[in-house]
Amino acid sequence: MRRSPARLVIALSVAAVLAVFILYTSVAGAGTPQIQPSDLARHQAGDVMLVGRVVGAATGDAHASGGLHFVLRNVQGDKSVTVPVSYSGTVPDLFRAGREVVVEGSLHNGTFVAKPGSLSTKCPSKYAPAKKST
Repeated sequence: MRRSPARLVIALSVAAVLAVFILYTSVAGAGTPQIQPSDLARHQAGDVMLVGRVVGAATGDAHASGGLHFVLRNVQGDKSVTVPVSYSGTVPDLFRAGREVVVEGSLHNGTFVAKPGSLSTKCPSKYAPAKKST
């Protein structure tokens, strides 16, 4: 008694669809570009993920109508380029001056307006080179 090859064809079809999906997501990425403050002027339209280092003290309250205001500068390259950021939502415990952060939003009238709840900090210990033992 011979079995129908239908099960094999279905299994291979599902595997092919999954492979194409994985390939597409790895090539296309998340769809939201990650940029530094110096690249922000070139991305006037649409949302971006802004990566930068917090400069100075933040002002305001992230849970008030005015929001939290802080300034980001480039992490690499021209460190003199800065952009003001307006944010509302939850603020990570590790947020402070000198910390690298990522925030999603768009530029409006010279201020980067972040989506609520999109602020996250980068942990410096994860990105620092390992210390050599002597």
